[in-house]
Amino acid sequence: RNKQRQRTGKEGQVLHRSKRGWVWNQFFVIEEYTGPDPVLVGRLHSDVDKGDGTIKYILSGEGAGTIFVIDDKTGNIHATKTLDREEQAQYTLTAQAVARDTNEPLEPPSEFIVKVQDINDNPPEFLHGPYYARVPEMSNVGTSVMQVTATDADDPTYGNSARLVYSILQGQPYFSVEPQTGIIRTALPNMDREARQEYDVVIQAKDMGGHMGGLSGTTEVKITLTDVNDNPPKFPQSVYTMSVSEDKVAGEEVGRLKAKDPDMGDNGLVNYRLIDGDGMSMFELSTNSETREAVIKLKKQVDFETKRSYTLKVEGSNPHIDPRFLAWGPYKDEATIKISVEDADEPPVFIASSYTFEVEENAPRGTPVGRVHAKDTDVANNPVRYMIPRYTDVDQFFGISEDGMIITNRPLDRETQPWHNISVSATEIDTKVRVNIKVKDVNDNSPEFATNNEVHMCENVAPGKVRSSAPDSAENTSALKDSTASIYVLRKGFSRLTQDVFYLPIEINDNGFPSMSSTNTLTIRVCSCDSKDSILSCNVEPYVLPAGLSTGALIAILACIVILLAIVVLFVALRRQKKEPLIVFEEEDIRENIITYDDEGGGEEDTEAFDIATLQNPDGANGFLPRKDIKPELQYPIRPGVGRPAPNSVDVDDFIKTRIAEADGDPTAPPYDSIQIYGYEGRGSLAGSLSSLESVTTESDLDYDYLQSWGPRFRKLADLYGTKDCSVLDEDDGEDS
Repeated sequence: RNKQRQRTGKEGQVLHRSKRGWVWNQFFVIEEYTGPDPVLVGRLHSDVDKGDGTIKYILSGEGAGTIFVIDDKTGNIHATKTLDREEQAQYTLTAQAVARDTNEPLEPPSEFIVKVQDINDNPPEFLHGPYYARVPEMSNVGTSVMQVTATDADDPTYGNSARLVYSILQGQPYFSVEPQTGIIRTALPNMDREARQEYDVVIQAKDMGGHMGGLSGTTEVKITLTDVNDNPPKFPQSVYTMSVSEDKVAGEEVGRLKAKDPDMGDNGLVNYRLIDGDGMSMFELSTNSETREAVIKLKKQVDFETKRSYTLKVEGSNPHIDPRFLAWGPYKDEATIKISVEDADEPPVFIASSYTFEVEENAPRGTPVGRVHAKDTDVANNPVRYMIPRYTDVDQFFGISEDGMIITNRPLDRETQPWHNISVSATEIDTKVRVNIKVKDVNDNSPEFATNNEVHMCENVAPGKVRSSAPDSAENTSALKDSTASIYVLRKGFSRLTQDVFYLPIEINDNGFPSMSSTNTLTIRVCSCDSKDSILSCNVEPYVLPAGLSTGALIAILACIVILLAIVVLFVALRRQKKEPLIVFEEEDIRENIITYDDEGGGEEDTEAFDIATLQNPDGANGFLPRKDIKPELQYPIRPGVGRPAPNSVDVDDFIKTRIAEADGDPTAPPYDSIQIYGYEGRGSLAGSLSSLESVTTESDLDYDYLQSWGPRFRKLADLYGTKDCSVLDEDDGEDS
């Protein structure tokens, strides 16, 4: 466009702006153009151009020569390639007009812009999908859940290609979406998590303002309802029945109950407590943290005979309450527990925890010792029967009657066993009580020596001297001050050779009631003593050899036997070393009779039986070897000079028989298993020579008519040679067949 502007200077003169020679516009090209010809972008023209071809247009800048080309004569610019606005929205180019012949610029260069015009070729995309959102249950309608955003690569400043509108395709009527912002909101009131917790929502974004022909994209949104405390706890039953046996001890579990609360986490927690009932002192309540159950336990042991049933009232409540839903309360519930006490077959109970009785020793069988008593605490009040476990009274000293009276089975002995500790059990569930029975002492043992009843006395002891003391029994010695008795010597002159042992009977009496006595024999042995009355020896020296052998004699005899055995063993060892017989007998030849059979076959390695040359030419052998399979009657007779039969002998059979007879009778001939060579050439056959060697060069004048008389086997041969015209090859029959 030719433009001319005038401006007034400071001095008022009119300034003239030189006229620009370019005629051009801002160029546009549609993207994604796929026509058959290059698309015309625009035309450059200069006022200098007179149309005579002297002006040349030059194009430079972005894409010049590759994407954009210019006709240097007309200035038309074409795009040679398909353009994508999303890759590059505009190109800056520079145009210049120069003289064609000199390339001198006729105008200064000028820049212009080629803009790529957008088309709707990109659908909306959710770059961050799929989405996950949470919203509390029971939220009001219109509560914001989340915002989703889609992007469109098209030009948002040109047309509606990037103008997006959001809509919900799936998730109605629970949720809605704002068309312009993409904010998802709740659309229904009182959505209950306990009824449904998760929702799958599909949101669509469409360009072209949502009009027909626009492109669209979708995304998924998974929305989860979070829990609030909108449900109070509730016991499934209003009344629970439980039972407990009276034999249960404190701390044992009686039963469990649980209030249901569909809320989650802290909203579903339930606390339990006992609020009323006549069993609050007998039972206690605790909460199991894992199962959230109320556990009823026994606080004190119950008694069926005293009280047979109890009642408890339990309350279950939520510790965390949402103020928004207080009107939906109360957030607690109550239940009644009825506990019945079961009767147990309790064991009888003894009146005392233990019993102690006394009984005199030697009391006759059946003597009463004492009575034990147990009573049945059950309502039935069954009779109680007693027994003594055998392991507590192995020897069965005692028995017990049905009324609990303990009696003796046989007399007892205090000196053997002063105490008997037994157990008595009632027949109901093996209730036991300990019974200790002490055996009282009576004077039933005669006194006797407590230690060895032998004392020693020197043979030179003086009369009237106290020699020794005889100790009394430690049991009954009340009559003696120190339970001992002194023995005095009445005479002197004891001799061991005359009498070395004296036996002194002593009577011992005790002070019991009645008094007991016994007679014990004291052995007094006469011993040899020195001048200080120290005992040297109390053994009697023998004057004659005793009938039996002493230990020393037996040892000496055994030693002699061992020495003799050692000598015998040594002698045997020496004889074996010299290889001489122990007993010398008359020298005899006791060797085995060995028979040698010296008949070897004619193996190829046998070089003693015969010479191999003999097999090849028996007649030409130098010397001879005797046969080992027969015994010749004569000592190596001279072989008869039987010659080889002449070739004209009458029969080969006679020749072979002759050679066999010669070999059988000749002791120098090889063994039977050797080979015999018969170098014999038989006579010619009746047919003569069949060879046709001579008929090769000369005509054969033989007559072959005799072949007709040889039979059917030679018929073919007769046909071949029976014709004079045929040439027959004769084979020499020089050897026996």
